[in-house]
Amino acid sequence: MSSYDVAVIGSGPGGYVAAIRCAQLGMKTAIIEKYPRLGGTCSNVGCIPSKALLDSSHHYNDAIKHFEEHGIEIPGEIKINLEKMIGRKNTIVEQTSKGLQFLMDKNKIDVFEGVGSFKDATHINVTKDDGSVETLEAKNTIIATGSKPSSLPFIKIDKERVITSTEALMLKEIPKHMIVIGGGVIGLELGQVYKRLGADVTIVEYMDRIIPGMDGALSKELMKTLKKQKVKFALSHKVKSVERKGNEVIVKADNKKGEEVEFKGDYCLVSVGRKPYTDGLNAEAAGVKLDDKGRVDVNEHLQTSASNIYAIGDVVKGAMLAHKAEEEGTLVAETLAGQKPHIDYNLIPGVVYTWPEVAAVGKTEEQLKESGVDYKVGQFPMRALGRARASMNIEGFVKIIADKTTDEVLGVHMIGARVADLISEGVTAMEFRASAEDISRMSHAHPTYSEAVKEAALAATDDRALHV
Repeated sequence: MSSYDVAVIGSGPGGYVAAIRCAQLGMKTAIIEKYPRLGGTCSNVGCIPSKALLDSSHHYNDAIKHFEEHGIEIPGEIKINLEKMIGRKNTIVEQTSKGLQFLMDKNKIDVFEGVGSFKDATHINVTKDDGSVETLEAKNTIIATGSKPSSLPFIKIDKERVITSTEALMLKEIPKHMIVIGGGVIGLELGQVYKRLGADVTIVEYMDRIIPGMDGALSKELMKTLKKQKVKFALSHKVKSVERKGNEVIVKADNKKGEEVEFKGDYCLVSVGRKPYTDGLNAEAAGVKLDDKGRVDVNEHLQTSASNIYAIGDVVKGAMLAHKAEEEGTLVAETLAGQKPHIDYNLIPGVVYTWPEVAAVGKTEEQLKESGVDYKVGQFPMRALGRARASMNIEGFVKIIADKTTDEVLGVHMIGARVADLISEGVTAMEFRASAEDISRMSHAHPTYSEAVKEAALAATDDRALHV
């Protein structure tokens, strides 16, 4: 029987980062993955492949709508080769997986393929596809089994016409009309992919706005922009049935007046969130307790009810974000090494990779109002930037919220080109508890999108933005 200081169950961003950090800190480490490829949901059917399709569809959209304005003339008809587009995505996924295997080898981490389940608190059975079982001994274990797409109880996911995000990444045809149930991150991103490629797209959302967890100003601006792109919305609609008839899918919902509304399409993407994945883990055998939402119950150190077992990422409470899982993986590894790491969950940024992109960190204006915090707001439109006009990416704004008395930045909210990268400036500022004035006095290169951050900070500092 092989013995390890640490065994990690799951090789997604949280799991593989935890394994690497443990190995760096001198621990003998194993990682267990049920699928043939490392990387979990993020690398295989989530973050990476969806961004590949977003980028490909963005290029196509630019070619048919904007190249001519740039003076680029392409003779003949511009066509989509969906099979090739999906093939490129698959190549990127394969490259990512091979890169992770290289990192495991480099750090001398043993990889076991199979379903990891607890025999007891210090022994893990790895069941392979052929039914054979290998048992590992682990002084400590990190559960990093991630999440799976959620559904609604009355919806039957057939993986053909009624699909989740996993199947949406592998379609063999462009839908004529894709009905997306859920106006969150995944539904909007994949909805925009297929809208760009020529599908009609209707977003059916239970709440009264899209991306409901983000600042209301971002929600409003993104919806306005997507409507310009001809995406249709049905907000405050409660879906009550999804029925497939041949190649047609019929979605019935009640609107806010209680009236029944019917939507017909050839594909229905069910995108109502994700749920923790603990199937086959046999957590009870190790004395690991789950909470009432099926998540692994942990304390502030991410330690479970079994003192030598920890859990991270989507399988525990908090935002289901790859980078949050990575931070937690690092925290557990360093805790096991006797260090005292820390995560400020308020400073984990959230991003929507539509175009324009949406990104945020810290408190929303709605949260601050609810908490009774006295605050001030500075906002600057992207269209006022020379770089935005030069690149024809004029939609969006940067919004900075600061404490009215101390001027400390409490939240940064952005929508526009490349804000997924730009939000790190807000994270850095808030990590060092910067004031809006601190940001306003920093030199920002011209012409760049980042100038909007400086201008929003100026607007929050005595309303003295320079370029509006």
